Amino acid sequence: MKKNIYIRIRKGLLVALSSAVLFSCNNDDFFILPDRGGMSSELLWNSEGAVNMHLNKAYELIIPRFPWQTVPSRFDIHLVSDEHFFASNGSYGAQAMGIAGNALINHDVRYVGNSYNQNYLDNRYMDIARCNNAIKYLPESMIPDETKYPMLGQYYALRAMVYLELVKVYGGVPLVLEPQDPDAVMTDGRSSARLCFAQIVDDLNHAMQYLEGVTWSGEDWGRITYAAAAALKGKALLYWASPQFNPLDDPAHPYDISRWNEALAANREAYDIGLSVGKRLVDDYAEIFRIQGAANTETLISRPYSSTRQRRGHDEERRVRPRSENQNSGSHSGYRATVKLLRAYPMKDGNRIDETGNYAYDDVLFWKDRDPRFEATMAYNGSVWELSGKTGRRQWNYEGASNNGRAESGNWAVYCKKFSTPGLAEAAVPYTDGRGGSGMDWIEMRFAEVMLNLADCANETGDMATAKDMVRQIRQRAGIEQGSNDYGLGNIAGIEQMRNLLLNERMVEFSFENKRTSDLRRTRNWHKLTGEFLEVYQVLVAGETGADRTAKINELEAIDPDTGQPFRDGLDLNDRNVYLEYFQPHYIVPQGNGFRAMNIPEYHNFYTFHNDFVRRGVNIETTIGWEGGTFDPLDD
Repeated sequence: MKKNIYIRIRKGLLVALSSAVLFSCNNDDFFILPDRGGMSSELLWNSEGAVNMHLNKAYELIIPRFPWQTVPSRFDIHLVSDEHFFASNGSYGAQAMGIAGNALINHDVRYVGNSYNQNYLDNRYMDIARCNNAIKYLPESMIPDETKYPMLGQYYALRAMVYLELVKVYGGVPLVLEPQDPDAVMTDGRSSARLCFAQIVDDLNHAMQYLEGVTWSGEDWGRITYAAAAALKGKALLYWASPQFNPLDDPAHPYDISRWNEALAANREAYDIGLSVGKRLVDDYAEIFRIQGAANTETLISRPYSSTRQRRGHDEERRVRPRSENQNSGSHSGYRATVKLLRAYPMKDGNRIDETGNYAYDDVLFWKDRDPRFEATMAYNGSVWELSGKTGRRQWNYEGASNNGRAESGNWAVYCKKFSTPGLAEAAVPYTDGRGGSGMDWIEMRFAEVMLNLADCANETGDMATAKDMVRQIRQRAGIEQGSNDYGLGNIAGIEQMRNLLLNERMVEFSFENKRTSDLRRTRNWHKLTGEFLEVYQVLVAGETGADRTAKINELEAIDPDTGQPFRDGLDLNDRNVYLEYFQPHYIVPQGNGFRAMNIPEYHNFYTFHNDFVRRGVNIETTIGWEGGTFDPLDD
């Protein structure tokens, strides 16, 4: 019997692309547990409980987490962007943006595998292996079809998710679709992007077939649904149609409008399916991430968390809060908005800050009369942020400011509210010993993304009315006023104008949701950041000398004996003269701290595999543009 088990396990192994990988990765961890409960190999795939455990592990490895929860070595390359200040730490992400250090070399880019283990983000081909095993052996199972096939549909969707993320990074990757025998590794090297997308879409078609009519509830909340698989298919085809894979001006790879038509049909279907199963925008933008589980009508794909269940939580609440409500731990630099992000938000009537409309932008009072999503997301100097359930609490961010009797750190002018739970008591913020924190779910894909994906496709195929309708609904939910310019859409008349508006709209709608870098690369705008600086606001108090500023700080923090409140809380900070009497807002330019303008090569639209993967692998070519590169992802 032991020999039979070994043979069955061997047939369900990951394709390993090097001898080193084979010796360290040739297993599927559930099936090598010392105690198999007395089950023989023939019973493993015939046990619903065993397969559920296997499937749960696949979810754990594949569904994304909060972006800053797990950042393996060099993984910040895939997280940095122009919306936040994390790259200011000068590490590999800074090199990816060209603002510090040397330019990236082939060996710096690690996404396919940072190590050869079975932990989250360790090795994406280990994740694929788990799905391959199920897709191969589950159809043979004696589990009833009504249970077996929804499981199979989830594996197909999960495999497609991994391959889509790989293709977004590399352009074309080895397509491994069968369990591999470590004594006979089979690979034809990197497949073209066309073949990869064809496989991704095929997997999602299978997922939709097996998941149609299936609903999840209770402990099954968070599993992939029919609507989620349709949304993923629409997203995959959007990428295949977009300039990253379908450039407008590349004679070697002629532009193909038919891809946009196919993507339009898939995203329209995803939108209609979503509506048919009750998906819609959450009424209050500020509450999107605070509405948990099935009550959130906007959620399509999420990772459920819990603050009370052992090892089911996260530490994001502590990363997002300021020091004064965070047991002296300052907020994470990945949640510090850049000046560019702050200026991306339109005014209350939907017009850009440089357009004439019902409201005029003020670079000093940069929060005033803005798109309500600004107030919902940003905690600026003097704004109301009722953390720890403190009614009327205001967040003060100027140099020398204290809140809750504690000094704030770094006088950063703006904090991110999006992933905070204001009512959570300060003592409950830390995630320790596997419990605590907010328990907030991570939403990887929401219905708003389906709508903006549909808008992108409609725009590229000449359906401006649908493109505008999707954006209009998004802006109406945000609370933007119709104004005299149709929510800021009235002056949009051409495809290029709408492209620019949609890219900006995504930056605002999905701020801090780790979509910006992919959007820039998908639209071939990543390298166009070259020459820009990564800038953030800070707030100094008014005064010519240090003594003047100290006196002003003391005045601001003095307690009014009649109200018991600090003097500063009575200031009208929407009055420009009042604000400038007390503060000197300015932004810092990293150049002054040893940083430089961004410098991103155009060939970074596609990264390459790191040297370990190439040198020890089987037929793994380097991407063109990178040293020794011969593989063009767009070649058929």
